[in-house]
Amino acid sequence: MTEHQLPQGFETLAIHAGQEADPQTGAVVTPIYQVSTYKQDGVGGLRGGYEYSRSANPTRTALEECLAALEGGARGLAFASGLAAEDTLLRTILKPGDHIVIPNDAYGGTFRLFAKVLTRWGVEFSVADTHHAEKVREAMRPNTRAVWVETPSNPLLGIADLAALAEIAHGAGALLVVDNTFASPYLQQPIAFGADVVVHSTTKYMGGHSDVVGGALVAADAGLGEEIMYHQNAMGAVSGPFDAWLVLRGIKTLGVRMDRHSSNAEKVVELLTKHPKVSQVLYPGLPGHPGHDVAAKQMKAFGGMVSFRVAGGEEAAVEVCNRAKLFTLGESLGGVESLIEHPGRMTHASAAGSPLEVPADLVRVSVGIESIDDLLADLEQALG
Repeated sequence: MTEHQLPQGFETLAIHAGQEADPQTGAVVTPIYQVSTYKQDGVGGLRGGYEYSRSANPTRTALEECLAALEGGARGLAFASGLAAEDTLLRTILKPGDHIVIPNDAYGGTFRLFAKVLTRWGVEFSVADTHHAEKVREAMRPNTRAVWVETPSNPLLGIADLAALAEIAHGAGALLVVDNTFASPYLQQPIAFGADVVVHSTTKYMGGHSDVVGGALVAADAGLGEEIMYHQNAMGAVSGPFDAWLVLRGIKTLGVRMDRHSSNAEKVVELLTKHPKVSQVLYPGLPGHPGHDVAAKQMKAFGGMVSFRVAGGEEAAVEVCNRAKLFTLGESLGGVESLIEHPGRMTHASAAGSPLEVPADLVRVSVGIESIDDLLADLEQALG
């Protein structure tokens, strides 16, 4: 840092990183470059490095630079969805015959990608309890190329010790890939703990308004980032300029939103832990949570996602979801509005019958930023 540079905190980076005022007009918000191709100044003479928007687009570039800054990485890349980001990464770092370790409570769509798509391509995977480092060490093989973790995990809110897993992965010559969607870079920055690649569904907290679908990767190493960028262009599942603009807009308020999500979630957890219709609350902010101490070390706060098990079993859990009013029954998460869902029948139905099957009595809530008294009243009536 030179004597003329100012230190930049998270919220400052969220608003300014990659987003200088437009040099032509002075616009303070990055324009939507809704364009497919660019005039060249002679054959091979590119203006600013742009030739075709699958390869690069100025709006997407702004988002990618911002993502890298927020996660403390060397290269950010924006995609059409979280699963598009995952697929591009996996086809960059894996080849037929390679092996990867995945969590025993991974997101259902991620499990489906491994079990139904990549296995047909010759990739092997093992399911391990990634919340216990020794279980991951036991799952490693000579051909293991990556360890994949979610922390907090979806939907069981498990916590992985990133520093311990980075040591295990790197000791075996493998990469550590961390899905940071539930925490967002405001609450947790996995690269600081040794992660090689961070994954996001930007549909969730980064966008924050349930109006965009997108994904992102942030690579700690510039060389790996270039490899992923090559595959991003070759495979083509890129973020469109309007989607990139929406995510950039959402990121500007990420810090203040995450503070409110987290504080509201803590009060929801307080209600649930005392309710006779709730048999268990899964939230890393609880002192009794097995990952609480690790989460307190890795995270700024414990986030807005809460899962709980309903006394009375599956049908009782489904009824809670159906009776909720302010908590909208719907998939996805991370928006300003509160959502409720039954993972076993909704987001994680693809894991049914597998080692990743979720409890039938589980309910997951994405706690929004509404008035907390209204949210608590809705949960009270939904629980009956």
